[in-house]
Amino acid sequence: MPSLSLSPLRSRWAALGVLSATMLMTILDGSIVTVAAPAIQDDLGFSPAGLSWIMNAYLIPLGGLLLLAGRLGDLVGRRTLFLAGNAVFTAASVLAGAATTSGLLIAARFLQGVGSALASAVVLGILVTLFADPRERTKAIGVFSFTGAAGASIGQVLGGVLTDALSWHWIFLINLPIGLAVMLLALPALPRDRGAGLAAGADVAGAALVTSGLMLGIYTVVKVERYGWLSAHTLGLGALSLLLLAGFAVRQTRAATPLMPLRILRSRNVSGAYAVQLLTLSAMFSFQVIVALYMQQVLGYSALGTGLAMLPAAVSIGAVSLLASARLSNRFGERFVLVAGLVLLIGAMAWLTTVPVDANYVTDLLPVFVLISGGGLVLPSLTGLGMSSARPEDAGLASGLFNTVQQVGMALGVAVMTTLAASRVESLRADGRDGAAALTGGYHLAFTVSAGLLVAALAVSLLVLRRPAPVAAAAPVESVPTGV
Repeated sequence: MPSLSLSPLRSRWAALGVLSATMLMTILDGSIVTVAAPAIQDDLGFSPAGLSWIMNAYLIPLGGLLLLAGRLGDLVGRRTLFLAGNAVFTAASVLAGAATTSGLLIAARFLQGVGSALASAVVLGILVTLFADPRERTKAIGVFSFTGAAGASIGQVLGGVLTDALSWHWIFLINLPIGLAVMLLALPALPRDRGAGLAAGADVAGAALVTSGLMLGIYTVVKVERYGWLSAHTLGLGALSLLLLAGFAVRQTRAATPLMPLRILRSRNVSGAYAVQLLTLSAMFSFQVIVALYMQQVLGYSALGTGLAMLPAAVSIGAVSLLASARLSNRFGERFVLVAGLVLLIGAMAWLTTVPVDANYVTDLLPVFVLISGGGLVLPSLTGLGMSSARPEDAGLASGLFNTVQQVGMALGVAVMTTLAASRVESLRADGRDGAAALTGGYHLAFTVSAGLLVAALAVSLLVLRRPAPVAAAAPVESVPTGV
């Protein structure tokens, strides 16, 4: 059959569309389930405790395998791993949609997490290789960040629509046509790349240490709400997870072919960006969860109504990331844009610490969703800084590491904020507060801590990050025409 080929410019932007669609599916799939969870529980007979595994079975392999998958992309080829990950994710989505028992659904969700890890671990590596020119790369990262930021809000709305109009099965089955389209478009759009080969980094012991350490750590965090922070379960497994990760770090200093060459962390901007990302994502993702709980449990919004009410946040983040982020970064630098975005986010969290029990949407919540547009400045800037020093041979690893920090930050933030809020609610109820007032007080505490995390992120940005020196644009990697 004849080969399909695109002009270099069109090919790069077509590839960006494919990469963004995959990241959208990954993030959307983490939020779309929350709205459909009650219907799934009724149909498959999940216990209240078991229901959490619909989410956890996806998050644990996703966060645990990202670093290993990113390195594998450098070794076997990022395009190859991207296609394989999408194939696994799509097949697992069909299995989840057809599930008739709780055990089958959990197994399918675990496979979805594996597929998402394989595919999403290398997307930033492919992106920074395609868009070598700094100005083009900044624009591309803005588009990519928009799709990621929109995923969670779209998932809440889409989950409600599909569940109400069809059934919960379709929140998974919808991935079949999308996944097939992504893979078909990826064949001509993504450049063929030859990995360094498994011999260049087949650190089996290091892979076992980091994967088990990350998976165990994420499992420990997501179960904090059940066991508590000071329980033997949390402290014991948390200590074991840290021990495994410490063993991995030691292993990387001694291995002949390390899985993660530690040189990737030597850049002040890269390591600083990871710290800022961990703090910021902990606050931002928990914001989405806590605000949704506040609107449903205190204000009485429905699940679908909550998703629609939060759409202005996604729109404002998207508008800023698409229309303003790249221009501002190219003119003032990513550090300046990051600081400006963090100031807006701090303002949003500070505003939320004062929302009343009988909040008015227009005067009390809508201003927050406008200020949260700072995320459209923060996310692209962090992506650019986090990938700024990645060598071509390490681009997949840097991408996997960046996404790993993101997933850990999201899981940690939700675990900390929900636990703090629940403890505060119990305390206020013991003091005689009614249900709505106690819930609001608990959420105020969560928003206050989130604001503190963002202030810490701002401090790291000002004290650690430096404006990078201008660099000459490298020649971009073009698509090699591939047969379809």
